[in-house]
Amino acid sequence: MQLETDRLILRPFQSEDLNAYAEICADPQVMRYFARPYTFREVENFLQQYATKWETGGYAFSAIIRKSDGLLLGSCGLSWIENEMIFTPCTEIGWRLRPDVWGRGYATEAAREWLKWGFEQRELKEIYAFTPVLNRPSQQVMQRLRMQRVPELYFDLPGLDEDHPLRPMILSRMTQKDWAKIMESKENFRSDAELKTLPFTL
Repeated sequence: MQLETDRLILRPFQSEDLNAYAEICADPQVMRYFARPYTFREVENFLQQYATKWETGGYAFSAIIRKSDGLLLGSCGLSWIENEMIFTPCTEIGWRLRPDVWGRGYATEAAREWLKWGFEQRELKEIYAFTPVLNRPSQQVMQRLRMQRVPELYFDLPGLDEDHPLRPMILSRMTQKDWAKIMESKENFRSDAELKTLPFTL
Protein backbone atom coordinates (compact mmCIF):
# COMPACT_ATOMS: atom_id res chain seq x y z
CA MET A 1 0.00 0.00 0.00
CA GLN A 2 1.31 3.43 -0.92
CA LEU A 3 -0.10 6.94 -0.75
CA GLU A 4 1.21 9.98 -2.58
CA THR A 5 0.96 13.75 -2.26
CA ASP A 6 2.52 16.42 -4.45
CA ARG A 7 5.84 16.06 -2.66
CA LEU A 8 5.72 12.82 -0.69
CA ILE A 9 5.41 9.06 -0.90
CA LEU A 10 3.85 7.43 2.18
CA ARG A 11 4.51 3.72 2.46
CA PRO A 12 5.18 0.98 5.01
CA PHE A 13 8.70 0.90 6.40
CA GLN A 14 11.20 -1.34 4.63
CA SER A 15 14.31 -2.99 6.05
CA GLU A 16 16.58 -0.48 4.33
CA ASP A 17 14.89 2.35 6.26
CA LEU A 18 16.14 1.10 9.62
CA ASN A 19 19.46 2.93 9.87
CA ALA A 20 18.07 6.29 8.77
CA TYR A 21 15.01 6.04 11.00
CA ALA A 22 17.08 4.92 13.98
CA GLU A 23 19.22 8.01 13.49
CA ILE A 24 16.12 10.19 13.57
CA CYS A 25 14.81 8.52 16.72
CA ALA A 26 18.18 8.92 18.44
CA ASP A 27 18.36 12.65 17.75
CA PRO A 28 17.85 14.58 21.05
CA GLN A 29 16.27 17.48 19.17
CA VAL A 30 13.68 15.23 17.51
CA MET A 31 12.99 13.42 20.78
CA ARG A 32 12.88 16.42 23.08
CA TYR A 33 9.19 15.82 23.85
CA PHE A 34 9.75 12.15 24.62
CA ALA A 35 11.13 10.76 27.87
CA ARG A 36 14.38 9.94 26.06
CA PRO A 37 15.78 9.11 22.61
CA TYR A 38 15.38 5.52 21.40
CA THR A 39 18.15 3.00 20.90
CA PHE A 40 18.81 1.23 17.62
CA ARG A 41 17.39 -2.00 19.03
CA GLU A 42 14.22 -0.25 20.18
CA VAL A 43 13.67 1.26 16.74
CA GLU A 44 14.27 -2.12 15.13
CA ASN A 45 11.57 -3.57 17.38
CA PHE A 46 9.21 -0.71 16.52
CA LEU A 47 9.55 -1.40 12.80
CA GLN A 48 8.80 -5.07 13.43
CA GLN A 49 5.70 -4.06 15.38
CA TYR A 50 4.60 -1.74 12.56
CA ALA A 51 4.97 -4.59 10.05
CA THR A 52 2.82 -6.81 12.26
CA LYS A 53 0.17 -4.12 12.56
CA TRP A 54 0.07 -3.78 8.78
CA GLU A 55 -0.50 -7.51 8.47
CA THR A 56 -3.11 -7.82 11.21
CA GLY A 57 -4.88 -4.47 11.19
CA GLY A 58 -4.25 -2.94 7.80
CA TYR A 59 -2.41 0.20 8.92
CA ALA A 60 0.48 1.40 11.07
CA PHE A 61 2.99 4.21 11.40
CA SER A 62 4.81 4.41 8.08
CA ALA A 63 7.69 6.03 6.25
CA ILE A 64 7.66 9.48 4.67
CA ILE A 65 9.75 9.60 1.51
CA ARG A 66 10.46 12.83 -0.36
CA LYS A 67 9.78 12.38 -4.05
CA SER A 68 12.46 14.76 -5.27
CA ASP A 69 15.40 12.79 -3.87
CA GLY A 70 14.08 9.65 -2.15
CA LEU A 71 15.13 10.88 1.29
CA LEU A 72 13.47 9.30 4.33
CA LEU A 73 12.03 12.31 6.16
CA GLY A 74 10.59 10.41 9.11
CA SER A 75 7.32 8.73 9.94
CA CYS A 76 3.62 9.44 9.84
CA GLY A 77 0.54 7.28 9.83
CA LEU A 78 -2.32 5.69 11.69
CA SER A 79 -2.01 3.19 14.51
CA TRP A 80 -4.52 1.18 16.52
CA ILE A 81 -3.84 1.52 20.25
CA GLU A 82 -5.32 -0.37 23.18
CA ASN A 83 -3.50 1.18 26.14
CA GLU A 84 -5.59 1.49 29.27
CA MET A 85 -6.49 5.16 28.92
CA ILE A 86 -9.88 6.81 28.97
CA PHE A 87 -10.04 7.32 25.20
CA THR A 88 -8.77 3.90 24.09
CA PRO A 89 -9.08 1.64 22.21
CA CYS A 90 -8.87 3.96 19.21
CA THR A 91 -6.94 4.90 16.09
CA GLU A 92 -4.29 7.56 16.55
CA ILE A 93 -2.37 9.61 14.03
CA GLY A 94 1.21 10.65 14.68
CA TRP A 95 4.31 12.06 12.99
CA ARG A 96 8.06 12.41 13.56
CA LEU A 97 10.44 14.14 11.16
CA ARG A 98 14.16 14.80 10.92
CA PRO A 99 15.00 18.35 12.05
CA ASP A 100 16.65 19.55 8.84
CA VAL A 101 13.29 19.38 7.03
CA TRP A 102 11.20 21.11 9.69
CA GLY A 103 9.39 24.25 8.61
CA ARG A 104 8.28 23.03 5.19
CA GLY A 105 4.83 21.64 5.92
CA TYR A 106 5.73 17.98 5.41
CA ALA A 107 4.12 16.76 8.65
CA THR A 108 0.82 18.47 7.83
CA GLU A 109 0.91 17.26 4.24
CA ALA A 110 1.55 13.65 5.23
CA ALA A 111 -0.95 13.63 8.09
CA ARG A 112 -3.68 15.13 5.93
CA GLU A 113 -3.27 12.33 3.39
CA TRP A 114 -3.47 9.71 6.14
CA LEU A 115 -6.64 11.31 7.51
CA LYS A 116 -8.17 11.21 4.04
CA TRP A 117 -7.26 7.54 3.65
CA GLY A 118 -8.51 6.66 7.13
CA PHE A 119 -11.89 8.28 6.71
CA GLU A 120 -12.53 7.66 3.02
CA GLN A 121 -10.92 4.25 2.46
CA ARG A 122 -11.08 2.60 5.89
CA GLU A 123 -14.27 4.45 6.91
CA LEU A 124 -12.96 5.08 10.42
CA LYS A 125 -15.39 6.90 12.70
CA GLU A 126 -12.79 8.99 14.52
CA ILE A 127 -9.04 9.53 14.72
CA TYR A 128 -7.13 10.89 17.73
CA ALA A 129 -3.81 12.68 18.21
CA PHE A 130 -2.09 13.39 21.48
CA THR A 131 1.12 15.05 22.63
CA PRO A 132 2.62 16.65 25.74
CA VAL A 133 1.24 20.05 26.69
CA LEU A 134 4.74 21.44 26.12
CA ASN A 135 4.86 20.26 22.50
CA ARG A 136 3.56 23.33 20.72
CA PRO A 137 4.86 22.34 17.26
CA SER A 138 2.74 19.16 17.13
CA GLN A 139 -0.26 21.02 18.51
CA GLN A 140 0.11 23.50 15.64
CA VAL A 141 0.01 20.63 13.16
CA MET A 142 -3.19 19.36 14.78
CA GLN A 143 -4.70 22.82 14.44
CA ARG A 144 -3.75 23.04 10.76
CA LEU A 145 -5.39 19.67 10.22
CA ARG A 146 -8.52 21.12 11.89
CA MET A 147 -8.56 18.50 14.60
CA GLN A 148 -10.58 19.56 17.64
CA ARG A 149 -9.22 19.55 21.17
CA VAL A 150 -11.07 17.38 23.69
CA PRO A 151 -10.18 18.83 27.14
CA GLU A 152 -12.29 16.31 29.02
CA LEU A 153 -9.99 13.57 27.70
CA TYR A 154 -6.67 15.19 28.59
CA PHE A 155 -4.56 12.75 30.57
CA ASP A 156 -1.24 12.11 32.28
CA LEU A 157 1.18 9.89 30.41
CA PRO A 158 1.68 6.61 32.31
CA GLY A 159 5.20 5.69 33.35
CA LEU A 160 6.44 9.20 34.14
CA ASP A 161 6.89 10.75 37.58
CA GLU A 162 4.07 13.00 38.74
CA ASP A 163 6.23 16.11 38.45
CA HIS A 164 7.73 15.20 35.07
CA PRO A 165 7.19 18.12 32.62
CA LEU A 166 6.17 15.79 29.79
CA ARG A 167 3.52 13.94 31.79
CA PRO A 168 0.48 16.22 31.11
CA MET A 169 -0.93 15.41 27.66
CA ILE A 170 -3.42 17.18 25.42
CA LEU A 171 -5.68 15.26 23.04
CA SER A 172 -7.32 16.24 19.77
CA ARG A 173 -9.84 14.36 17.67
CA MET A 174 -11.38 14.39 14.22
CA THR A 175 -14.55 12.48 13.43
CA GLN A 176 -15.75 11.19 10.10
CA LYS A 177 -18.43 13.90 10.19
CA ASP A 178 -15.79 16.56 10.82
CA TRP A 179 -13.84 15.32 7.82
CA ALA A 180 -16.93 15.36 5.60
CA LYS A 181 -17.65 18.97 6.60
CA ILE A 182 -14.10 20.00 5.76
CA MET A 183 -14.36 18.34 2.36
CA GLU A 184 -17.68 20.07 1.70
CA SER A 185 -16.52 23.52 2.82
CA LYS A 186 -15.47 26.17 0.36
CA GLU A 187 -12.19 26.72 2.15
CA ASN A 188 -11.19 23.07 2.25
CA PHE A 189 -7.46 22.57 2.93
CA ARG A 190 -4.59 24.65 1.68
CA SER A 191 -2.82 23.11 -1.30
CA ASP A 192 0.51 21.38 -0.88
CA ALA A 193 2.11 24.27 -2.77
CA GLU A 194 0.66 26.76 -0.26
CA LEU A 195 1.86 24.64 2.66
CA LYS A 196 5.44 25.20 1.51
CA THR A 197 5.07 28.97 2.02
CA LEU A 198 3.54 28.92 5.52
CA PRO A 199 5.48 29.43 8.78
CA PHE A 200 5.82 25.90 10.20
CA THR A 201 7.79 24.37 12.99
CA LEU A 202 7.22 20.82 11.73
